[in-house]
This record gives sequence, structure tokens and C-alpha cells, in this order.
Amino acid sequence: MTLETLDDLFVEELKDLYSAEHQLIKALPKMVKAADNVQLHGAFAMHLKQTEEHARRIEEIFSAGLEGSPRGKKCAAMEGLIEEGKEVIQEGGAPDVVDAALIGAAQRVEHYEIAAYGTARAHAQQLGYANAARLLEQTLHEESAADAKLNEIAEGSVNASAAQKHNGHHTRDAMESRR
Repeated sequence: MTLETLDDLFVEELKDLYSAEHQLIKALPKMVKAADNVQLHGAFAMHLKQTEEHARRIEEIFSAGLEGSPRGKKCAAMEGLIEEGKEVIQEGGAPDVVDAALIGAAQRVEHYEIAAYGTARAHAQQLGYANAARLLEQTLHEESAADAKLNEIAEGSVNASAAQKHNGHHTRDAMESRR
């Protein structure tokens, strides 16, 4: 599609976000399964439900008067971010270290979504689409909250647990160098 108007751009942004959300709907169950930390497992499971709602909101925006369908575009950025998450799961390792890596992968996804939803909301506001702006703001708030929850889990337990692996390696290295 040629971008001639801000409306054109807004529709393309929503299609991109819709694709991103549907890719996440497929990826999140794998992350739920791979998470060892109970809080992280729960956070991923909760975000899966939210992600389904995010896709529904985009459908609602289209059904309220935007021309076309939210389908038909593939979000290449999300595809790459999800691939990074898949690599973490496939490589495996110590459960707490894998959890730390999963949090990092999930936060990269959240940051992408925060930027994309923020931009789409600003365009909806500029175009006078008050309901669309409200729905996008709601999703933006949930994405920001998911990022904050991931931070809380990382800083509250996962990173400290994963760091023990690091500290153990340093202790062994120091002991070996003294020999």
C-alpha cells in the first residue's frame, strides 16, 4: 500500500500490530511452558489473555469505521523478536538463567509494542478517532504494566538466582587460579 495520508499510515500500523499480536498469541504458550519461575509462568499466562484482548480491540477499531481488515500484513519486527525467544527456549540451560533470558526476550517484545501502540494512539488522536485512541491507550497501559511486572520479577528473584550461577563460576575460577 502506498502511504499517501496519515489515515493510510494509521491503517498500516494497526495491521502491523494485529499481526504482532497474533504472532504473540502463538508464541506465548511456549513461553508459559518454558518458564520455571512461578511468577514468570503466571505473568506469561496472564499476558496471553491480554494479548488476545489486544487483537480483539484492533478488530473493534476496524469494525467501527476503518476501511478494510486488520489482516493481510506480517509484522517482521515481531517475527524477529519471537525468533530470539524461540532460540532461548531451544538452547536451554539452567532454569533460572533461562528465565532471565526469557524475561529479556519478553521485555524486548513489550518495548516494541509500547513504541508501536504509542505511535498508533498519537495518530488516532491526530485524526480525531477518539474511540480508537482510547482503545489503543488502554492497550498501551497494559503493555507498560506487563513490562513493569517483568522488571519486578527479574529484579525481585530471577536475576539474583541466575547471578548465583555467575558467582559460582567466579568462585571456581578464583580457586583454580590460586592453585
